[in-house]
Amino acid sequence: MGSSSSSYAPKTVYLDVDGKVQRVSVSEGLMFFTAVSGGLAGVMTICHHSYLSAEKEQCSNAAKEDMFQNVLSQVAEQFSRAFRINELKTEVTNRLAMLEKRVELEGLKVVEIEKCKNDLKKLRDEMTSRGGARVNCNCKYNFTDDGKKLSPRRDVPSYPKYTLSQETIEALKKPTFDVWHWEHNEMLSCLEYMYHDLGLVKEFNMNPITLKRWLLAIQENYRENPFHNFRHCFCVSQMMYGMIHLCNLQEKLTMTDMCILMTAAVCHDLDHPGYNNTYQINARTELAVRYNDISPLENHHCAVAFQILAMPECNIFANIEPESFKQVRQAIITLILATDMARHGEILDSFRQKVDNFDFTNEEHVKCLKMVLIKCCDISNEVRPTEVAEPWVDCLLEEYFMQSDREKSEGLPVAPFMDRDKVTKPTAQIGFIKFVLIPMFETVMKLFPQIEEIMVQPLRDSRDHYEELKQIDDAMSEKKKTETKK
Repeated sequence: MGSSSSSYAPKTVYLDVDGKVQRVSVSEGLMFFTAVSGGLAGVMTICHHSYLSAEKEQCSNAAKEDMFQNVLSQVAEQFSRAFRINELKTEVTNRLAMLEKRVELEGLKVVEIEKCKNDLKKLRDEMTSRGGARVNCNCKYNFTDDGKKLSPRRDVPSYPKYTLSQETIEALKKPTFDVWHWEHNEMLSCLEYMYHDLGLVKEFNMNPITLKRWLLAIQENYRENPFHNFRHCFCVSQMMYGMIHLCNLQEKLTMTDMCILMTAAVCHDLDHPGYNNTYQINARTELAVRYNDISPLENHHCAVAFQILAMPECNIFANIEPESFKQVRQAIITLILATDMARHGEILDSFRQKVDNFDFTNEEHVKCLKMVLIKCCDISNEVRPTEVAEPWVDCLLEEYFMQSDREKSEGLPVAPFMDRDKVTKPTAQIGFIKFVLIPMFETVMKLFPQIEEIMVQPLRDSRDHYEELKQIDDAMSEKKKTETKK
């Protein structure tokens, strides 16, 4: 009988499974596979057959081939199970489908984002063309609509140094000064002159170039609001400068007090957004949340002021002792916070209790006086001549109407004195002059009688002016009603 090994020579088949070449050897009754990749070899018994009998050894080659094909089918099935080929195919197909869907969705998002960016750019360009260009800022308190603020320039300021005429110098000391005739650069020069004239530059060893840079930074950090803008800042500062001269405060207060009064006036409305504290609180804005609804705007003005002073090129107090700066800083914060009209009654009542026995050597008395002085300057437009004061009423009403329109669109409460459907210029001013301005200025008049003619009497005249306008408006309204009934 012949040897079985000679009749059944091993057959080798190479298979590609998941990128790895597998070798399958088939011999008599036993099949082995060897993994040739990675240098590792393994043997798996797929099936076992008894040694064929002598009669089977004589089977035809066709029968042997059938058996071989059967074995290969079993091998393929075993490989499929071992390597989970079908599951892998299904998983890969599903993942490809998910990726294709994601790519499609992300592509749509990118298109929408680009469209939004283009729309925002167009809107920003339109606003810039209307309101004047603004520059980027590294200020910490980004409260502008486009997330950017103005920053102080770091080069030597380029605004020209105006030589003020003697007439202008004298006019600057009076409430009758017409603030509408001056450009920003001219107002900057006037402010610069005030600091020099009061002796503040010399007293605090201010670098004149630093003073220029600081004033530029201040101007650039006021927004182009209808009312709360840099011109308003200049008005308040010029009125403070005028009151210092009118009330002879240089003889009664220290140079540090002078500096605190002027600097607080300059900084008191920095980066005002044009919407008051009531809106901030009701709308739960970032500022209201940050300052826990406590004078959010005034706290913000202080923060921006000292953010600017923290820059070495704008620090007009760089040459004073740290302890002195700490006191100046705290006093400026106190004055700016005092401009919140929600505290008007509290501050005025405190001053009334002191005014009859006022002591200029008493720190608390002086602190209270400075709070009242900045309040007077902040709301002093009606002290000015009618032709200077009345345009400010229009500006304020415009800002009020912008806020009330927004409040209506956002479903927030609207104050009647800000509602364009309910308020008129006379009704807006009469109550404010009668119940806020005149009582406050008359209280200050007890301490400084010289302001009656120059400041208090113009307020009384303004009250009478608006009461006359109201009578005319009422008569016209009554006439219209009568005509409508007919």
